Amino acid sequence: MTLQGNIVDILNKRIFKGEVTIDAGKITSIIEKDHQVDNYILPGFVDAHIHIESSMLVPSEFAKIAVKHGTVATVSDPHEIANVLGIEGVEFMIENGKQTPFKFNFGAPSCVPATAFETAGAVIDSEDIKTLLQHPDIKYLAEMMNYPGVLNSDLEVMKKIAWAKHYNKPIDGHAPGVTGQNLENYISAGITTDHECFTYNEGLEKLQKGMKVIIREGSAAKNFEALIDLLPDHFENMMFCSDDKHPDDLLLGHINQLCKRAVSKGIDVFKVLQVACINPVKHYNLDVGLLKQGDQADIVVVEDLKHFKVLETYINGICVFKNNTSIVKHVPFKNLNKFNTDKKQVSDFKTRSTSSTINVIQALDGELITKKIEAKAHVENGNIISNTSEDILKIAVVNRYNNTKPAIAFIKGFGLKEGAIASSVAHDSHNIVAVGVSDDAICKAVNLIIESKGGISVVSNKKNYSMPLPMAGIMSDQDAETVGNQYEKLDKQAKALGSKLKAPFMTLSFMALLVIPELKLSDKGLFDGANFNFLPLENH
Repeated sequence: MTLQGNIVDILNKRIFKGEVTIDAGKITSIIEKDHQVDNYILPGFVDAHIHIESSMLVPSEFAKIAVKHGTVATVSDPHEIANVLGIEGVEFMIENGKQTPFKFNFGAPSCVPATAFETAGAVIDSEDIKTLLQHPDIKYLAEMMNYPGVLNSDLEVMKKIAWAKHYNKPIDGHAPGVTGQNLENYISAGITTDHECFTYNEGLEKLQKGMKVIIREGSAAKNFEALIDLLPDHFENMMFCSDDKHPDDLLLGHINQLCKRAVSKGIDVFKVLQVACINPVKHYNLDVGLLKQGDQADIVVVEDLKHFKVLETYINGICVFKNNTSIVKHVPFKNLNKFNTDKKQVSDFKTRSTSSTINVIQALDGELITKKIEAKAHVENGNIISNTSEDILKIAVVNRYNNTKPAIAFIKGFGLKEGAIASSVAHDSHNIVAVGVSDDAICKAVNLIIESKGGISVVSNKKNYSMPLPMAGIMSDQDAETVGNQYEKLDKQAKALGSKLKAPFMTLSFMALLVIPELKLSDKGLFDGANFNFLPLENH
């Protein structure tokens, strides 16, 4: 098989008319040859850090959509399913992904549970990490979110890092806001990347101290604009990732979108493509071709180098996308789950108090970080209730693994004027998280999730909506188009309740993510992520 087009030689910074010959999945020759084809031939795009589960799709269905956007490989942390099902969940992701041509590169989840301050469905200790890292399909130690554990030389954390070093596999970082001497100590432990930089200066310091900085642009956390100006001078040590990308966004685009945006800012296209195609392969030592003779034929054909509209995608020489059609096949699988809580009563969400002020989570659109603020308690009949006029709404986290009393707090930033929304996609332990204007609405939204043993839901004054996620309570068993369309409808319904957030469900999913400061809610209570301890709801 031969492909003709304008061949983009990224490392040598040249483009020439030529022909690529492919045989038995590999590139046998690349020659300069005059022809009339105006398309551009590139190495495939690589997402350098993603949780496939956040797309609400199993790997095989994720692959079916990703190849449409020229993505041939991902560096994938199966942390989400591991927090529900442990090693069994990791094995499911690997085996399901291997039934497609797509190149999933899974890591060993380093933080299961993410912290000791929440209830997860499983534990992966240092001996389990050793077992996983011996697996040839496990490419790296996934993001070390327990940065306090690293800085305090926690024995179990350091054992996990030591096993990664023993097996000569990279160690991914997760250190939001960590700077100065703490950052130096974190890096000296052997941690090589960070995708949690929120500001230019934070990214610059991490680059200057030897880390690889990954520009993240997901459905909720969007750091592209904050970090992109670092790329021209630091392109050799940067990558692109989406981290968490919901299905409706994935239908629209992937890493190709970030290339388009970067080039539109006037950044050298060769630097942009090195970040998007080359650096992840080299850093993680991936079995992904880089458009060189003898490489695996992992190739994308695009219309131009401005919009990066993908025309064809090849993985190991197999055409997986052409004529606007994905050729990745559906893979049958059995749903696995762990969901052991009973339906709740409205009284479970009542919060008795005589306090005049409360600690409140302030959600920030497009950010994983939150702020800690104080607000006046809105008390009715001895129960603190939502105050829609001030946008101080009740938030609840319900343990999905055991029957326990829901944890209750209050949050600003969701803007709901009626009803409630809920989800069992709730990083990292994937308990049920809900925000609403009344105890009754929150209870209804939570019970919709419990009835289907996982999903997302919207409760309005007129109608209730839900989308089941029967695979571990976080992924659908449907195809990507179905899931994307269903999710888009629920997203619109959530916004119809009054939310101005760009991605209400994605933002909701991070409100129980304790490892990101400043204030979050676990099933055990309100948590100060800056100081790693619990806080009382009330300020007496």
